[in-house]
Amino acid sequence: MPPIPKGGTVAVTGAAGFIGGWVVRRLLDKGYRVRACLRDSGDPVRTGFLEVMPGYASGRLTLHAANLDNAGCFDDIFKGCHGVAHVSHVSDYNDQDYVKMVCDHIIESVSASESVSRVIVTSSLAAVVSERNLPEMVQRPVIYEDRYPDENNPRVSGYSIAKVLAQRAFSDAAEKHGGWDAITCCPADNVGPIQSAHQKNGGPWQHLIELMLLGECNPGVHGGRPWHTVDVRDTAECQIGLLESVQVENGQRYLAYSADRANLEDICTSIDRLLPELGYATPDLSEDLDDEARQRREEVVATFWGTDLRNDRIRAVVPIRFRPLDESVRDCVESMLTVANIKPVQRPGFSHRG
Repeated sequence: MPPIPKGGTVAVTGAAGFIGGWVVRRLLDKGYRVRACLRDSGDPVRTGFLEVMPGYASGRLTLHAANLDNAGCFDDIFKGCHGVAHVSHVSDYNDQDYVKMVCDHIIESVSASESVSRVIVTSSLAAVVSERNLPEMVQRPVIYEDRYPDENNPRVSGYSIAKVLAQRAFSDAAEKHGGWDAITCCPADNVGPIQSAHQKNGGPWQHLIELMLLGECNPGVHGGRPWHTVDVRDTAECQIGLLESVQVENGQRYLAYSADRANLEDICTSIDRLLPELGYATPDLSEDLDDEARQRREEVVATFWGTDLRNDRIRAVVPIRFRPLDESVRDCVESMLTVANIKPVQRPGFSHRG
């Protein structure tokens, strides 16, 4: 199918979220008309940041209530749209029947629209490789889009399986319909600035930076594995680039990954380096582990640092220059202070200005 026309109309599901909010903003910046879909378009806590975006006052950005658990909720919204950026989370990733039902609701509305030519399905690095299968990463350390988690391994999370299921549901439906295509974007660990205070709780990575600022961060979270990072703004750019690209085909998927990775401890200690004026009191991140736990942690860290996660494919079809991790961390911290009014732990002699 052809790419969407420049300046066309795009519906964004999950528009109040961390990623979805940036997809909305960048689409507006590029001149598109945007239909922002939220479960509750009347909740000022979640919609306030959208209502002050350029485009809202003029009507180029419109807000739409749509509970994706309900069949037909997108029928009227998708009519006249050229593209859909499906970013929204579902309520339960462990219930595969429920995940399939939600996918079907969106698919049916896309097919009924008679105008949508491309859907970008937001997936995850977890749909490429499972962090719970260390032996596979040792045996096959190069990680790229052709990889899938072992669906027969009971240790693989329901989240990973659900993301794979969604990709297949959309691409199979698009192939059967023949009038639109589905491309999957698999972001790595999203880091970067929030646009609304509620977004600090909406995902693991920005919430972990919040905890760092509060002096409460646990270095053992996620088993001690390093963060494989991408700036949330670059994830949005990847999604828009895939909507626009003439080089992509139905069923393909692309990793959104900056090629920057770091241990949690290094990200925490970088805050004072990046913002010395803040006077951040970097917490003690040492752990009291017994020999068995320490050996296990070292095995996890060594396995992940021994992998080679590739972003060749996204860079071949989308003209993107990924932001460095330092920029993402700095901007995330400053947004936590200004948008969410987080009061960080500080060394003596410094005080929070908020």
